[in-house]
Amino acid sequence: MLRYLTAGESHGRSLMAILEGMPSGLRVDKTTIDRELKRRQAGYGRGKRMNIEKDRVQILSGMRGGETLGSPVALSIPNKDWENWKLIMDTFGPSKGEKVTRPRPGHADLVGALKYDQDDIRNVLERASARETAARVAIGAIVKVLLSEFGISIVSQVIQIGGVKAKVEGLKISEIKRKASGSKVSCPDREAERLMIEEIDKAKKDGDTLGGIFEVITTGLPIGLGSYVHPDRRLDGRLAQGLMSIPAVKGVEIGLGFRVSELPGSEVQDEIFYEQKKGFYRKTNNAGGLEGGVTNGEPLRIKVALKPISTLQRPLSSVDLITKKRVKATVERADVCVVPAAAVIGESVVAFELANALIEKFGGDSISEMQRNYRGYLKYLKQR
Repeated sequence: MLRYLTAGESHGRSLMAILEGMPSGLRVDKTTIDRELKRRQAGYGRGKRMNIEKDRVQILSGMRGGETLGSPVALSIPNKDWENWKLIMDTFGPSKGEKVTRPRPGHADLVGALKYDQDDIRNVLERASARETAARVAIGAIVKVLLSEFGISIVSQVIQIGGVKAKVEGLKISEIKRKASGSKVSCPDREAERLMIEEIDKAKKDGDTLGGIFEVITTGLPIGLGSYVHPDRRLDGRLAQGLMSIPAVKGVEIGLGFRVSELPGSEVQDEIFYEQKKGFYRKTNNAGGLEGGVTNGEPLRIKVALKPISTLQRPLSSVDLITKKRVKATVERADVCVVPAAAVIGESVVAFELANALIEKFGGDSISEMQRNYRGYLKYLKQR
């Protein structure tokens, strides 16, 4: 099965990841990975850290001649800011920096310090930082290439920032991809984009932060990825868990999501049709592409809600970890709004879970073996 581990601190020497279970023979261009890393760094509302880092991946093992070998793929993303932090973040020597003892409400600061018995919150926040997601985006870039070999593509769009909601109903996938990619906030609605930027500017001026909602849409999925036979094999559950693991994510909806609670079943379920050329299909997609934890051949549509990030330039009240006195929370260098960047991370998380399900279904040690199995399955579906 496909799996990965990441390591590294926000201001450490580098971020690292090991991706295990990739079949051999997949041709991956390094520029493809770097392009995805650049997308993650972009988006209106990002902080000064993104002016320092120019994320570029280094592939350390698992590839030769531009193709995967079937062995673990090890990669590294150096932190350029390490040069400014190496005396504070030195692996063996004593830290030259002051201890961080004022936990930020909403962050892992306090719970992490108590759980791991730390008297310096920096030992928590460096790993709890969303900087870790750069490694996941690099992994996502590789597995997206795998998905593309089977005609599967992923796109995202930002549909809300703060109180501004975009009008995106009825947009074709091609329109979403074209318009969102040309937007500073990854939103295809130009009027909403303008208002979102105004909201971000106001929050920055007020020393505040903003959350929002993005949507990830996947097309080209065959019927039959995932399973209903065990809870941990349900694809909806795996997707929700993966997306909820992104820092600041507080909610995940598939298809109509929470709206299904307001409607009768006759308006929720997607009626089934059949044509010889098309096979089984639906005219609606309220289920969002999943039924019983299994893909049903329709586009997979998932909405993800992010809270505003926890670091405020006008900090909230807190309690000092050591003295227990009332204080203002620590202020770290941070973003104002990360929703556009989170959409890129969401794409990567979805891509990984789908690639895992694809390998599970059409497993093989090489891409060519997987493709043979896939073609045989499509032939079987046409005969049903």
